[in-house]
Amino acid sequence: MEPLLNFNDVELYYDHVYALKGISIRLDVGETVALIGANGAGKSSILRAITGLAKPRSGTITYKGDSLLEYDAASIVRKGIAMVPEGRRVFPYMSVKDNLLMGAFTRSDKNGIRETLDSVLARFPRLRERYGQMAGTLSGGEQQMMVIGRALMAKPNLLLLDEPSLGIAPKLVQEIARSIISINREENVSVLLVEQNSKMALSISNRAYALTTGTIAVEGKSADLLDDPRIKAAYLGGDI
Repeated sequence: MEPLLNFNDVELYYDHVYALKGISIRLDVGETVALIGANGAGKSSILRAITGLAKPRSGTITYKGDSLLEYDAASIVRKGIAMVPEGRRVFPYMSVKDNLLMGAFTRSDKNGIRETLDSVLARFPRLRERYGQMAGTLSGGEQQMMVIGRALMAKPNLLLLDEPSLGIAPKLVQEIARSIISINREENVSVLLVEQNSKMALSISNRAYALTTGTIAVEGKSADLLDDPRIKAAYLGGDI
């Protein structure tokens, strides 16, 4: 069966410095796939290439068999791919409500938007409690819930998450991890998860790719990688 996303032999440069050197990954329908590695390994560059924010020098990127290299960023969202960027990127002087509705900018089905909004608020009750509050006054964890909710407002088939645990209190990291599992299983949304918190990423994903300096160092089933001595030493800080 053809993968939902096929990222094949992609090379990406920023000026004359390579970010990705012949990277190949795939994601099947219904999967959660994790990309782990240190800063500068190339994880976020993969997401930028998928979403049209960075153009590869070579290689192919297909989604449902269709080349994404033919589309701009807005068109890629319309095809069913939504991204939660690193650092949350909220509209601080807009309400939680308006931040969420910004995620539905590609949609015109008012009743469907209302249903999706109700679903997001049911998934993240804290957002309902703070519905009219300015987004900039939320805690980091609450803002992360909001930007995940904003991405879900686009009704994606594929959700890209860039460092969702970064700068979040440990208790809320667990809550966000549970929400990612739930979104994948209950809403049938495939997930590509970029994370420096490798233990969390491997715990909630089906498969994973470990990156180093623009190349894939190790790949496999996440459960196997949790016990892999190479992964423990390089990404998990020894025994876990």
